[in-house]
Amino acid sequence: MKWAVNICRFLVALTFIFSGYVKAIDPLGTQYKIEDYLEAVSLVQYVPSFVTLGASILLSATEFCLGIFLLFAIHRRTTSKLTVVFMAVMTLITLWLWLANPITDCGCFGDAIHLTNGETLLKNVVLLACALVIARWPLLMMRFISRTNQWIVVNFTIIFILISSIWSLWTLPQFDFRPYHVGANIKEGMEFPEDAEQPVFETTFIMEKNGERREFSLSDYPDSTWTFVEQKSIMVKQGYVPPIHDFSIQTAEGDDITDDVLSREGYTFLLVSPQLRFASDTNFGDIDQIYEYAQEHGYPFICLTASPQESIDRWRDITGAEYQFCVTDETTLKTVIRSNPGLLLLRDGTVIRKWSHNRLPKLGDEYVKKDKTGKSLPLEQLDEGKMPTDSVPGKIATILTWFVLPLLFLTLADRLFAWTKWLRKKKHQSSIYKHLIQKSKMRKKIVAGNWKMNMNLQDGIALAKELNETLKADKPNCGVVICTPFIHLASIAEFLDQDIIGLGAENCADKEKGAFTGEVSAEMIKSTGAQYVILGHSERREYYKETPEILKEKVLLAQKNDLKVIFCIGESLEEREAGKQNEVVKAELEGSVFNLSEEDFRKIVIAYEPIWAIGTGKTATAEQAEEIHAYIRSIIAEKYGQAVADDTTILYGGSCKASNAPELFAKPDIDGGLIGGASLKAADFKGIIDAWKK
Repeated sequence: MKWAVNICRFLVALTFIFSGYVKAIDPLGTQYKIEDYLEAVSLVQYVPSFVTLGASILLSATEFCLGIFLLFAIHRRTTSKLTVVFMAVMTLITLWLWLANPITDCGCFGDAIHLTNGETLLKNVVLLACALVIARWPLLMMRFISRTNQWIVVNFTIIFILISSIWSLWTLPQFDFRPYHVGANIKEGMEFPEDAEQPVFETTFIMEKNGERREFSLSDYPDSTWTFVEQKSIMVKQGYVPPIHDFSIQTAEGDDITDDVLSREGYTFLLVSPQLRFASDTNFGDIDQIYEYAQEHGYPFICLTASPQESIDRWRDITGAEYQFCVTDETTLKTVIRSNPGLLLLRDGTVIRKWSHNRLPKLGDEYVKKDKTGKSLPLEQLDEGKMPTDSVPGKIATILTWFVLPLLFLTLADRLFAWTKWLRKKKHQSSIYKHLIQKSKMRKKIVAGNWKMNMNLQDGIALAKELNETLKADKPNCGVVICTPFIHLASIAEFLDQDIIGLGAENCADKEKGAFTGEVSAEMIKSTGAQYVILGHSERREYYKETPEILKEKVLLAQKNDLKVIFCIGESLEEREAGKQNEVVKAELEGSVFNLSEEDFRKIVIAYEPIWAIGTGKTATAEQAEEIHAYIRSIIAEKYGQAVADDTTILYGGSCKASNAPELFAKPDIDGGLIGGASLKAADFKGIIDAWKK
């Protein structure tokens, strides 16, 4: 199952990272796709463009972050649940796409990979199934980063992907997967190879005769007595579609000059604005300077737009534009460059440069070097007239430098620290430290039963007698304690062999004596013959609002009357999921028992009880239990020294039973258990006690 979960985790994570990143670096492209979806349901006119742009950035960032968090197993429960929700929504959307086919490309991988709606649905079904597996067993995901360092990955990832999107908006996408990328020859991209498969069309004719209408094909075309009404052509087989199939340039007079522009030798500037009414006019001065430079050197400068004449006239009024305006399809222009306006430089029909309106080339008189005659140098002698040097491998190297390598170094440092910590732990258990191991073996091993509010006096006596006889006959390898309701104590103490089974109470008062109706003092408990008392149990803390100060008083009174205290600590499910379990147990110890002297603290038995595992059937894994037991021992060492920590008995309490007790008790820092429901039957309790014999 661990293999299955981690295979699913890597599959979903890598898909999310790739999908999220290619959309994040092309936020305008993702915005256009969101608007396509809205148009399909007739809502696009009601949603402002800033909302769709924000949704574009948020969607891609969410997907990328979920992928990284899955990859590093960060906040495993929360991340896996969010992944299921995300994939469920995406699967429903793609099911609708597959059934209704409102758009042909879902855009899940931006322009990097195009899938049919059927392929997209299949992909999402597989990813949803993987996400469900991960969410069912999230804790089986192997961590690459320890919990204490996960915040670094979380914040670094969010900042990186948001900056990537903002930078792409300001400039242009770092990677251009569209057919108009730098280095592409537009004319060649429009050509059909000689051996390309042509599309197949089926033509039908609707004819009429004597008021009757019928459909005919070419093979059974009727005689002249039939009157032609309508002709229909349907494509029955998809043929080759060139990468560029919708690019054309028409003048205001309606002349097609596409071939003239693309076949021209030398440089051509194309200013691209899908809609001039939405175009940024903040840098029109730079555009005018580029136009003047083009005029000086005889380079054509054309503005391609899908705007109506009134928008063109308005742009001319605002900017003073004198360059030519031509018409091109709006969708095509949005595909050509992700900027409004944006600037293309062609050379012999090949795209050699693309600029956002925010980073236009400086070609004004004050920027360009002059020759001996005082004329500015031509593009052939300028960097702006040459292919850019930032190759795809170079861009990938930049991403590796700024994102992947820091995470890799963090992972290696984190794992190295964890490895050295493991080595130190192993060293601590090696023969060099054998005397410490022998000390730890001297710690008292205890299995304590907490009967809680169960069984009347007669049933309690019967159970105690059965345990007494059983353990007399089969001596245990550990200390055994039963903590019973107050009414049982005196009766059971009369026959219980306390050399084999210790007797304890489940609570005591925080007052020594006085008018406290219903309370039982530590002195009263001691007078029954009991030796132990449980204090700080989570049920007392929750139901009876026992505070650290109250428990501090109870501990002092119990020790004053020579009672051995089993002191309970533990965290709730919410605290565990928030990673606060260490803070919680430390605070509980500091609030009630760390005030004791070293001598008095040595008399305390600690019981760690994960509240989320008490009576629920859930159990912390042996590794989880050992981890926090070791932490508890470490903070005791900080307070009282290693010798006291090595001598302190720490029990585990949380749905411990005969089946899992051997694995739990095998851990070096787990010294037994505080048993609830399983202590109410002699056979079950004996099965846990016998775990110390295995």
